[in-house]
Amino acid sequence: MAEQLRDFAHALLHALRNLMPIIVVVVAFQALLLRQWPEGGLAMAGGLLIVAVGVALFLQGLELSIFPVGKRLANQFTRRGSMPLLMLFGFAMGFSAVVAEPALIAVAEQAKEISAGRIDALTLRLIVATSVGLVMALGVFRVILGHPLHWYMIIGYVLVVLVTFFAPEEIVGLAYDSGGVTTNIVTVPLIAALGIGLASSIQGRNPLIDGFGLVALAVMVPMISVQLYGILVYGGSESEAGNAALIAVQAEVEAPGGLLAMVLELFAMLRDVLPILLVILFFQYAVLRHPLSSPVRVGIGFALVIVGLYAFVVGLKLGLFPIGRNMAEQLIALDTWLWVYLFAFCIGFATTMAEPALLAVGQQAEEAAAGKIQGNVIRLLVALGVAIGITIGVHRIISGDSIHHYIIGGYLLVILLTLLAPRYIVALAFDLGGVTTSEVTVPLVTALGIGLASQIEGRNVLIDGFGLIAFASIFPIVTVMGYAILMDRVAKTRDKTP
Repeated sequence: MAEQLRDFAHALLHALRNLMPIIVVVVAFQALLLRQWPEGGLAMAGGLLIVAVGVALFLQGLELSIFPVGKRLANQFTRRGSMPLLMLFGFAMGFSAVVAEPALIAVAEQAKEISAGRIDALTLRLIVATSVGLVMALGVFRVILGHPLHWYMIIGYVLVVLVTFFAPEEIVGLAYDSGGVTTNIVTVPLIAALGIGLASSIQGRNPLIDGFGLVALAVMVPMISVQLYGILVYGGSESEAGNAALIAVQAEVEAPGGLLAMVLELFAMLRDVLPILLVILFFQYAVLRHPLSSPVRVGIGFALVIVGLYAFVVGLKLGLFPIGRNMAEQLIALDTWLWVYLFAFCIGFATTMAEPALLAVGQQAEEAAAGKIQGNVIRLLVALGVAIGITIGVHRIISGDSIHHYIIGGYLLVILLTLLAPRYIVALAFDLGGVTTSEVTVPLVTALGIGLASQIEGRNVLIDGFGLIAFASIFPIVTVMGYAILMDRVAKTRDKTP
């Protein structure tokens, strides 16, 4: 029991550390620029604390249940050496993990409310989860056969750009955001461990070149599937959803509701996590025919995951969503857009530097690269890319430009850099674009975009409010590949110099 309490305290400190950059940036702007305490500030502060407790419980539950069981299953399937089983296991784990992703839940619920129900939250999550499951199966296939990742990415993003031409504008920003939030607190450790573990265990594979890339594929494919879903949902008709729908959102998220609402939310969380439990039990008992080593521990872990998810969602409604909207309203009220751009840049840079998934991937890359890559340099490049991306995304909302042009231009640039970049950096760069947004950053950035779109005259919340997460995913790829190309050219010039 004492060990579990210590682990929970460590997870709580970890969650508070992730929140700290957001708190520092918001307090600095409130104290130095706005010079006022925001309305409902105490409720927001309480919401942030609930978010931290929820994330800590969630992480603790993962450590007790999903992570150890998932790793044991992956090891057992790898030892069997069966490609169909590995691909099936990859699909099942990818699907079940993404269905329970907190950031995706938050974005899907916002999309449902703002679209006045035309976009169904559960359907959206099932589409994204199925996409990631298929990606995991495809990624396992690629690693086993040793196919170069860059051809998968180039062909994939050409498809992304083509689909974007035909997708209704109401779905484009949401589709790209849905891709950006699939790889986060649940999925990154499982996906990265599976890819690197496979590449390390297969003779002739390089962990840096072949092991990375699953995260990148998991970001890309949902962009295509969600846009196809949008084509079906809107069918060329004009959307009636707009700023009026935001009133309903704001009314609903002011408080978590009574006892009945709390019970219903807990059952909803159970529904979210149930697919992971069913996948694990099926593979454990029906395929491997081995019982769980500690079923009570696993059961407690799943209970903590459910309670943690509930606390997380309640904290979002009380804390992070209001902070994002409130800061957008206050900064727009000033005489210049400069402070909006500066806030977007600071939030992007500060939160990314504290992103735990980025720390983990950077460390793994440094170890696999044998001196070619420094983890601290990677973190700075990625944080700079996120800051630039969110700032450009905010400019798009302010100017009212079409997201199609920005997204298509961004990914055409990524495709060009992919052709020019040294092979060792391609898979890592794409993966880094997928781990830049944490479970606390995504809701704040989403709320900031929705707040800006709702406050600027002539903007549609559904069309203009989403998309910031997409920009945060594109530009780290650009900065990392650009840096690698530059360093490669410098090294070749140095070698030629007598």
